[in-house]
Amino acid sequence: MSTQSPTIAIVGAGLVGSGWALVFARAGHAVRVFDPSADIRARILPWARESAAELAAAGLIGDAEAVVARIAVFDTLADAVAGAGYIQESVFETVETKTAVCLAIDAAMDPLAIVGSSSSGIPASRFTEGCVNRSRFLIAHPVNPPHLVPVVELVPAPWTDAAVAGEARALMAAVGQVPVSLSREIDGFILNRLQGALLNEAWALYDDGFATLADIDATVSCGLGLRWSFMGPFETIDLNAPGGIADYARRLGGLYYGMAQSRTPRAWPAETIRRADDERRAALPADELAARRAWRDRVLVRLAAFRKAGESAS
Repeated sequence: MSTQSPTIAIVGAGLVGSGWALVFARAGHAVRVFDPSADIRARILPWARESAAELAAAGLIGDAEAVVARIAVFDTLADAVAGAGYIQESVFETVETKTAVCLAIDAAMDPLAIVGSSSSGIPASRFTEGCVNRSRFLIAHPVNPPHLVPVVELVPAPWTDAAVAGEARALMAAVGQVPVSLSREIDGFILNRLQGALLNEAWALYDDGFATLADIDATVSCGLGLRWSFMGPFETIDLNAPGGIADYARRLGGLYYGMAQSRTPRAWPAETIRRADDERRAALPADELAARRAWRDRVLVRLAAFRKAGESAS
């Protein structure tokens, strides 16, 4: 990047892109935001004010107004990108859309800038090959919402400069995210491959009639998820056997292998999806989805505050 404290550009300001704007603004960076939708551009600052106020109330940031004041909304991509040291692309998840937007960023960017894509599973090699500055592009995939869930996956394309990947990792750590670096590309990266394994098994258990959606969800939210909120699967099993991870593998490795052997990968059946949707809409009507997302974010704010307090005390 061209500066020690680079100006940040956000291209695409939906749920993920707007969260990214807060990530960088609360870390002290000037943030330029562009979205092709005028409606979305109009919603960015009001949403940022509300969200920053919630973070301030939880003690996660100081001056909420100062944070929001660092965010500026632009009407064109070229104006937003011009002079930015780091650019976060967060547009619609298709190869065609990302290719077109990355080519537009490539034409307007500072040659020393770094471009991270919020792609959740499509490797950068599928949409950056034609960019003149393609060595400056990589995946920077967050969890939604990125201002509340800190992990970000950094995945280089085959042509990404190794120094660029290192600079991107340093920037993410500096703004309070938790960078996870992959050595090379793989579809879905780490997070969605892990999430996909759990989802595939959850769908199969539901399709086979073993339990309701609510009970499967409870198994994770009130069981596995409690530990997973502060430790990963390897540390979990390391602590779950007297002799640690090798002892756990000796005791239960065969069981897990047998379960994997008994499960043939399957598509998510259309009829099962329909039943699942009926069950979820009975529990949460479609017109209440947005309110439930807001509730989720408020819970994540409290969880982030709890974790911050715990880290300070340790």
